[in-house]
Amino acid sequence: MKIAIYGAGAIGGYLGCELVRAGADVTMIARDRTLAAIRERGVTLHIKGETKVGRPAATDDPAEAGSQDAVIVAVKAHAAPAIARSITPLLGPDTIVVSAVNGIPWWYFHDHGGDLAGTRLETVDPGNVQWDAIGPERAIGCVVYPAAEAIAPAVIQHHSSNRFSIGEPSGERSERVMRLADTLKAAGFSAPVRPNIRNEIWLKLWGNLSFNPVSAITGATLEQMAHDPLIRPVIAEMMAEARVVAEKLGVSFGIGIDKRIDGAGKVGAHRTSMLQDLDAGRSMEIDALVSVVQEVGSLTGIPTPTIDGVAALVKQLARVNGLYPQEMACPTRSPLSSGRSLKRLGAGPASLLSGTIA
Repeated sequence: MKIAIYGAGAIGGYLGCELVRAGADVTMIARDRTLAAIRERGVTLHIKGETKVGRPAATDDPAEAGSQDAVIVAVKAHAAPAIARSITPLLGPDTIVVSAVNGIPWWYFHDHGGDLAGTRLETVDPGNVQWDAIGPERAIGCVVYPAAEAIAPAVIQHHSSNRFSIGEPSGERSERVMRLADTLKAAGFSAPVRPNIRNEIWLKLWGNLSFNPVSAITGATLEQMAHDPLIRPVIAEMMAEARVVAEKLGVSFGIGIDKRIDGAGKVGAHRTSMLQDLDAGRSMEIDALVSVVQEVGSLTGIPTPTIDGVAALVKQLARVNGLYPQEMACPTRSPLSSGRSLKRLGAGPASLLSGTIA
């Protein structure tokens, strides 16, 4: 299978290394130091006490790669709209596009059925850029479970899980989704094909939309939030509001709120990705995890007051630190540079939000 992976960070690098080692024809779309590193020494993967090296092709110009069987988009969700048009040289008549990103995807209401069928989501696809440039008919859903980090350009440290759940928006076990599953499995990944990928999207989002922003505001780990008698009810109420929204769309949760929170607490002293981004001065993934639930709540007529309050706090925190646009609308430009220095909490209005981040 001919596969282009757009984004060579932790998840993109992990996928690229294992897929090319398994014989797939892989091209990494990367830039700057990461591109230079892949060209010079390939992608290095540290996993389960072993070090692997994969040598995919790499370019910063998608036109050089040409049309693909599959394009895996592995950038942060808020970066995806900015690259949508540059993906088009990779698209042939039958190319599938796999959104390996967090949150509710831009194609969510394609093949959905009901009154909201075909609805476009402004929070995750401002101006319908992805919908128009890529086309929802190409979309394959993907829920990403691995925990990994890029510890240097094109050097990936894997921490846990190898599962990428995938599924057609329509729910069918199409030839193209089964071929993708077989390719992922041949590379050592768990790749279950789900008849309703939206259920699993919401189950993962359930934790991300609550734990991520609250951790950024408070500086707390998963374990601390799950066991704090003041914070746990906030997390639970955010999940309860989101569950009502999701169930209005026909989503089924196979687990209760307390069990979901307890499961997160068992992970231990883990710092969420949003908290890590805040500390590193990187643009924060707020819209795909939080704002989109507010938008879908509005579309379904379901109020989300607790989510709204936490969203307002985390957006203000991000704006104070230059990590989220100043205007009220969701971002329509490329994310701000990750090299921006972080304005620490404890100075100015942000000190009201948290006293726990040094």
